[in-house]
Amino acid sequence: MQRPELTQRPELVQEQEPKTLLIVDDEPIIRQLCARALNSFRTLQASNGKEALHILDKETVDIVLSDVMMPHIGGLELLRQIKQQSPDQAVILMTGYTEKEVILQALKAGADDFISKPINLLQLRTTVDKALDKLRLRQELTSLRQIDKLKSDFLGLISHKLKTPATAISLFIQNIADGIQDSEEENFANMLSMVQAETLHLEHLIQDLLYFSNVILQDDDLRLEPLELGRVARQVATALEPAAKSRKQSFVVNIDPPLPAEPLVLDRQRITFAIRALLDNAIKFTPEGGSILLEGLIENNQVCLKVRDTGPGIPALELNKVFSKFYQIDTGNTGQVRGFGLGLFYARDFVRNMGGDIDLESQSGLGTVATICFPLGD
Repeated sequence: MQRPELTQRPELVQEQEPKTLLIVDDEPIIRQLCARALNSFRTLQASNGKEALHILDKETVDIVLSDVMMPHIGGLELLRQIKQQSPDQAVILMTGYTEKEVILQALKAGADDFISKPINLLQLRTTVDKALDKLRLRQELTSLRQIDKLKSDFLGLISHKLKTPATAISLFIQNIADGIQDSEEENFANMLSMVQAETLHLEHLIQDLLYFSNVILQDDDLRLEPLELGRVARQVATALEPAAKSRKQSFVVNIDPPLPAEPLVLDRQRITFAIRALLDNAIKFTPEGGSILLEGLIENNQVCLKVRDTGPGIPALELNKVFSKFYQIDTGNTGQVRGFGLGLFYARDFVRNMGGDIDLESQSGLGTVATICFPLGD
């Protein structure tokens, strides 16, 4: 199999990455002419459909420009296989045939447009630009659908999370208002204690919701500044230590000696969010009397923070799911795990955007170790 040819105008320097165009034709001269005419694109070339599918498995391509008649896999079959795997992939077919049957088959398979051979270079540029506009429109519509689904899922989650504590509190207040009280003082005290717990749970949910809205709904631009990772971690730990003490947990911070003197370039709000998410999970899932350790270290030429807990651990089948949006582990099957299942999802997203990564090591019954690492500079 021939290696894919890469053609790109070297003098074209743009702030935005150029779109990628895959040209598929068994005639090298046709591929070269198309690449020169469309030199604002990053162009890849393939001599047949089989080679094109191999490239598409390895490369992100915005538009495929393919001949119809080719050896091995022709343009129509290439179109069908592409649309089967990626329905939104833009595909333009070049053909010297004008038979209606060929055009109908291509339309049924989802072709975005056609170019007749011999190729008119002006028509070629116009057709590719039109396909690119359609692609942008499809991407915008897909993004809007995803946003709508996210909003719908989040609103449904909020409703579910708030319903139980709100119902418990409401029933208790109604009973008092109607003069219905348990005659035994001890039972009444127990009920009052349960309502106080539900009130606290509701307060935590509202705090989490406000915190997520402040961090997640900000713009996508990173506000980078030099930061000492150890100092930020200690500040987060200090803020969360009272929550650990209220659960009689041992909460130890071991970042001594400090992490490297030279600061890392990070977004303060987002790295704070990530560290808080890991510590908050450790506190939430570690039982009363358990222990939590936050330590900082340098290993494998990386600056790392590790959060170790003595909680129940994460089953192997759940470990790959915990970074999914809205996913929560509910070992007690209560349906009322505190939080919204967004902390780890956004924590990893934020850390990766800043050049680092988050990893979890855990086994059922053996606790969890969550690690944030950033590579050291030269």
